[in-house]
Amino acid sequence: MAKTAQSVELDAIERLEEKVRKLVALVEEMRSERTRLAAENRALGDEVGVLRKKTVDGEGAAAEVATLREERDQVRTRVKDMLAQIDALEL
Repeated sequence: MAKTAQSVELDAIERLEEKVRKLVALVEEMRSERTRLAAENRALGDEVGVLRKKTVDGEGAAAEVATLREERDQVRTRVKDMLAQIDALEL
């Protein structure tokens, strides 16, 4: 009977040991995943910064294009007026 009691206790200890090993493996896996996710988060943060800069640059370029178009229209109108004046001279 003493051997049976020891056997039962050893089985319980072995099961507990196996559960502890699985738990340790799970904790290590979670730490690894956390490290990977932290690195991915930093990379995504950097990418967001780059995209924000590109957005600001794009907005500046769009404003510059609008200004240049407006200037082009003004020049076109002035040239048209000058051509009309030259035509009116009938040289």
